[in-house]
Amino acid sequence: MLEKYLIEHCSPTLASLKTANLVNIPFDDYAHLASSVERTNKELQGTGVCLLVLKKSEKCALVYAVRKSKLAFDLQKNGVAEFLMQYGYGSTDVEACLERLKSRLMHTDEFPHEIGIFLGYPLDDVKGFIDNAGQNSKCTGCWKVYCNECEAIKTFAKFNKCKEVYTKLWLGGRSITKLTVKAI
Repeated sequence: MLEKYLIEHCSPTLASLKTANLVNIPFDDYAHLASSVERTNKELQGTGVCLLVLKKSEKCALVYAVRKSKLAFDLQKNGVAEFLMQYGYGSTDVEACLERLKSRLMHTDEFPHEIGIFLGYPLDDVKGFIDNAGQNSKCTGCWKVYCNECEAIKTFAKFNKCKEVYTKLWLGGRSITKLTVKAI
């Protein structure tokens, strides 16, 4: 079941087109889901992709598929460190940032919208979303776009095509491991 969710929601990350994706996965038995995540992480070892459970509720887990090398790059982009400092991130170290994000998810009632940075969204669009309370976007796809609409539309089309291709290949019997582009 985990593979199905990864194909449907995380194909651009598996294909190395995107830093990360999030997916809410329902479960009846968390131990079974945790075991599936652990097994999948072992299968993906060496690809550059890992799965992390960022938050767990009674019947659902928020699973983060991430390429930490891409996240490290994103965290070093202009303005990101200053932006994240506003939300209590003390550094741009990947592990420290992920721990802070987990903490924010667990201890705040509102969803931490800086999570867009952790998904590879452009900083200006993340700021635009926060400043506009999710309203007034130029367009919407994988995220709400406030700045470079033309580039975002091309990116959304590329992500959608990736999902179509990955779904077809997976339904044809290709494994997640075979579909995941290895880290360079």
